[in-house]
Amino acid sequence: MTPIPGVLCCAVLALAALWCNPASAQTPEPLVEASKVLHPWEVPTPRLKSEAYFTNLKDGDQIETPFLLKFGLSGGWGLAPVAKPAGGKSGHHHLLVNRDLPLDFKQALPFDDQYIHFGLGQMETVLTFEPGVYTLRMLLADSKHLPHFVYSKPATITVTRKNPVDPEMLKTRGISMMLPGPTVSTPFRIQFHASGLNVGMQAQGLPNSGHFRLVARGGRETATMDFVNGQTEVYLSPPAGDYNLQLQWVSNQPSDGEPVEPVNARLTVR
Repeated sequence: MTPIPGVLCCAVLALAALWCNPASAQTPEPLVEASKVLHPWEVPTPRLKSEAYFTNLKDGDQIETPFLLKFGLSGGWGLAPVAKPAGGKSGHHHLLVNRDLPLDFKQALPFDDQYIHFGLGQMETVLTFEPGVYTLRMLLADSKHLPHFVYSKPATITVTRKNPVDPEMLKTRGISMMLPGPTVSTPFRIQFHASGLNVGMQAQGLPNSGHFRLVARGGRETATMDFVNGQTEVYLSPPAGDYNLQLQWVSNQPSDGEPVEPVNARLTVR
């Protein structure tokens, strides 16, 4: 399989510019991960390891392009744009196209159409592949593009058709959350997603970035959980009962303008 031109080239060029800009090379010391007191309902991930993953694509899928590909991050890891280095369990996504994991995790990932960088803190991209078979994998890396041992299993997919649709038509601006169902047992996972928005650590204080906040109301209790370190999912174990959930977007820079509409859901915990 060969390199694939035209796959979000703008992302590659934009991140390459940041990487090559002499001014950006004079970066401050890495930030200390912001302290976060876990709410009693929050529980550690039951998964054996941290991973980056696709939320709407799996191995063996057949798709038509343009296709809006969405991805997530588990194990307490969070997203942090590369514009300001961040410490702790943070990084940014990369999409590997027809490439295996690097042999040397101490070497920075290259910038080309087989290593697509999402250094702004993005959680999605539009695939514009021609018909054919492709193997995709997600990989997390730090602000210097050095890989973490946080990645997905490879997904080999088949593009059956490329439609004459403007990829921009698939892009929206907003947030969403994915629940395991209307009725759940504990612990359960809630996944967050941002479209047309950049996820980052609150401590970075970067414009045009934000983080998620989850408000859960059940009975007489209201639980508010701020994911200030750029996390995009949470495992919860609240008492049995009915809950109203609201996912909010919190800007990391108070001067940012247009607000983002929250999303609501109802959930019964058995």
